Amino acid sequence: MSESTVVTVLGPIAPDQLGVTDAHDHLFLSTPALPGQEFDDTDHAIEEVRAAKRSGLQAIVEVTPIGLGRRPAEMRAVAEATGVNIVAATGYHRDAHYPPGHWVREASVELLAQRILADLTKGMHPDDWLSAEPLDPARAGVIKAGTSYQHISPLEERRLVAAAMGHRETGAPILVHAEIGTCGHAIIDLLVREGVRPGRVILAHLDRNPDLELHAELAERGVTLEYDTPGRIKYRPDSQLLDLIGGMVEAGLGDRLLLGLDLGQRDYFRTYGGGPGLIYMMGTFVPRLRKRIGSPASEKIVTDNAAGVFAWSWK
Repeated sequence: MSESTVVTVLGPIAPDQLGVTDAHDHLFLSTPALPGQEFDDTDHAIEEVRAAKRSGLQAIVEVTPIGLGRRPAEMRAVAEATGVNIVAATGYHRDAHYPPGHWVREASVELLAQRILADLTKGMHPDDWLSAEPLDPARAGVIKAGTSYQHISPLEERRLVAAAMGHRETGAPILVHAEIGTCGHAIIDLLVREGVRPGRVILAHLDRNPDLELHAELAERGVTLEYDTPGRIKYRPDSQLLDLIGGMVEAGLGDRLLLGLDLGQRDYFRTYGGGPGLIYMMGTFVPRLRKRIGSPASEKIVTDNAAGVFAWSWK
């Protein structure tokens, strides 16, 4: 395929078929960094996604990476049952999610990159490189990486280099977990050093550090910033996030923004008895966003920007 495509778990689609997108979320997740917050029920995921679809959501970028309970077959089942486009992730998280002795910590850069490339071009293993189970036919459509609070550890740097290697071979975008919105410039510097164009980089969780001047600096370097705490009142009220988005739009940088929910804990899902749930983005937050910045600017953030940054060309 030479034309620009978005790679979903059910196969490649044209970018304009992606639709209204939650640019950062989880349907299945299990990590020692969040004990007791695992979620892995397919029926619950289908019910949650169906409700979100009724509110207007058309696509989910599911960014659970290697080793954290990623479930390719179940993601395909959710996509088939709901009609919602699902883009899966390959790559790795920050150090906190891999305990001592985990193979991800021990692997060479070359092996880390080999696994990424297999996920992007052949299909995904259920979760573990060492598994004897066959590849699932679903391919990953985005590469994930992660950095720690205020620093990039040596192991995280190796995984970022592996992500860059996967990108150079395929053109797939790289989405980086920036812990509490830190290390933005350092992440860009490292990936650019490794041959990645800034326009192919997404920095996640920047709204946890709602510094408008910093965000403008990062966006002006060409990267995309992803805001993913709507409904997470423990961080800040939604009004502050609306102020931040409004400031970026006023600065002419609305084309550098994405929106997601990042429901990375069991307690965040309505089907598990919690909240705000996948319905929150389109059911509650985006209507407020439209009132604040207008419908055209809002639709650009949740539809056009996602179609652009998650599209890639196969070599």
